[in-house]
Formats: sequence, C-alpha cells, structure tokens
Amino acid sequence: MAGATTPTAPHSHGEVAVPAVSKLDTAGSFETADFPVPNGREEEWRFTPLRRLRGLHTGPDGTEGGEGAVSVAVEAEPAVRVETVGLDDERVGASFTPLERVSALAYRHAAGATLVTVPKETQVERPVVVAVRGERPGQAFGHTVVRLEPFATATVVLDHAGSATYADNVEFVVGDGAALTVVSVHDWGRDAVHVAYHHVSLGRDARFRGHAVTLGGDLVRVSATVRYTAPGGDAELNGVYFTDAGQHHEHRLLVDHSQSHCRSRVEYKGALQGDDAHAVWIGDVIIGVGTEGTDTYEYNRNLVLTDNTRVDSVPNLEIFTGEVLGAGHASASGRLDDLHLFYLQARGIEAEEARRLVVRGFFAEMIARLGVPEVEERLTAAIERELERSA
Repeated sequence: MAGATTPTAPHSHGEVAVPAVSKLDTAGSFETADFPVPNGREEEWRFTPLRRLRGLHTGPDGTEGGEGAVSVAVEAEPAVRVETVGLDDERVGASFTPLERVSALAYRHAAGATLVTVPKETQVERPVVVAVRGERPGQAFGHTVVRLEPFATATVVLDHAGSATYADNVEFVVGDGAALTVVSVHDWGRDAVHVAYHHVSLGRDARFRGHAVTLGGDLVRVSATVRYTAPGGDAELNGVYFTDAGQHHEHRLLVDHSQSHCRSRVEYKGALQGDDAHAVWIGDVIIGVGTEGTDTYEYNRNLVLTDNTRVDSVPNLEIFTGEVLGAGHASASGRLDDLHLFYLQARGIEAEEARRLVVRGFFAEMIARLGVPEVEERLTAAIERELERSA
C-alpha cells in the first residue's frame, strides 16, 4: 500500500479529460512523506486553525503535550465479530487511500485496528456501540473498520468523549445488498482536539445512513468520503452541530458518484452562539464521466444565535456527464426569523421561550432521523443546556 496513488478510473472516458481543478486529481498515499506539512494556505486547510491542532498535522515528532491515550471498547450482540488486529491485516486499509497528511499519520502511527464484522445475512437488532474515550491528553492515533458482509443489516454508534488530541481513520465497508446506519457522536471534553476521517465504501445496492452529532471539543474536524464500487448504492449523510463560544466545528464531505444509478442525499444543520464560535461545512459531490442515472442533492443550513460568530458553508458540485437524473445543492445561514418569533409572542409566549421553541423546531426533524432513542434524548438534552447557557 506504500507509495503515491491517484485515482484514475473517473479521470477520463474516451477523449474527455477531467480538468486539473477536480477533486479527483488529489493524490493519495499511505506514506506521510508524500504530503507536505500544511501551512494553512491549501484549499483543504484554509478554514482550519492549524495552531490549534497541537501538532497533529506535523506528527509525533512534533508532539505537543506528550503522548496521549485513547481507549476503544465495543459492545455488540454475540453474532457480531469484534477483533483487535494489526495494521498488516488485509482487511485494514483496503477500502481507502489517505488524501491528507493527518489521515496518513493516523494510519502509520495507530497501534492497531478495531475490526467489527457483521456476518452475511445477519440482522443486528441492538446498536453496536463503539466507545472512544480520551484517557490522557496528548497525541493519539486510531483505526477502526466496520464491515458488513452481503445482505447484513446493522446500526453502529461511535461515541466519543473525554480529553484527547486524537486523529483516526474509520472504514465503513458495506457489502452488496447490506444496510448500515452510523451515528457518530462527538461529545468530547471542552479541551479535546479530534481530526477524523470516515471512509464509506458501498457495494451493489448497498445502503448507508450516516448521522454526525458534534457538540463538544475545542476543535473537531470530520471528513467523510463516500465511494460507490458498483451500481445501485444509496447514501444519506446527515449532521447536527451546536457550536459554542471559542469552538471550531468543521465537517467536510466528498461523495464520489463514479458508478451509475446511485443516489446520495446530504443535509447538515447547525447553530452557533458566543464569541468566536466557528462552523465550517464543505460539501463536494462528483458525478463521474460516463455515469448515468445519478440522483444527488446536498444542503446545509446554519442558525446564528448571537453576534461575533463565523460560518463558512461551501457546497461544490462537479458534473462530467449529461446523463443525470437529478443534481443540486443549497446553503443558507442566518438569524432567527423575526416573523416566527413575532407569531409566537403574539400568542402570549415570552420572548425567551419563543426563541427556544424556534431552535427546537429547527433541529427536531434531524434529531428524529437518528433512530437511536438514547442518542436522540442525549442530543435533545444537550441542546436544552446550550439554550439555557445563552439565556
């Protein structure tokens, strides 16, 4: 797996060439040396405050704060196979190639990998819970692989908490006809830094439902990539984030429609309050040359609750074929709607309670999609605490 690689299949078809500005022209490698240390001027890093990464972008040789410790524990039904394996296991790193330096560093410096496998045609009733806990501040690296064999069905909850300076790769390999739902909760301590890479690989007629919930941390940066390996794949990526004073929450998504007759939907909603709260959402969708029947849409909406916050929302759509079923994107950021507040206050509801009702309604649909009651209740309670803090 060593050496630089650049994906070639979607780059050209016949005499049609993809321009150099395409996301597909980003070289990937498992070798850290193939990536220069970011300086903040690169497109993929220009929104990220590198000084707050505590050396995660430079690596262990530039460790700040000493060596950290992060534990990973898995709770699952007996039918689910849970293993701890070395990085030389053929099932680790088989579904992706790192596209950024931090991803390559996480792959090289992880002590091993947690491997969760749902056997063929197995229907897992209770969610598989992968608890990631920061035990000691300082740099730490991890790797997790979730594999669904053909026609299996499961829900996985990735639950992050504690204090850490952590970077990891998570592979979701969904076999033909399988269906995977993932709820990734980033509820770190306020001092934590987490740079995560989620790599989704979908087989023929496979389904993936991803839900990102980001609440805690000093800096949380989650990059999710979806790749289709055969026609018929269906992916939904949803996200909810509440960014408080001084926090940096960044979500970056890439959906690569290199196969025909695949579907994707992306919808993220966030709220910001407090001085220097900063939310970043980057949504990239690529419809490859020669593909047919692609159906895709992405949407980001941000609710700004106070002054002195910052939102960067950038949807991107690259289309290299004329045979598209549907494609579009939208982004909106703004304050509470005065008409909504007036409507509620005109009916005797106090101003602060009216504000709470509007914010609850803003998130209600996204929370209901999670499908895991414990997480839904936890997120609802967290939003209530945030609203009380701003009262």
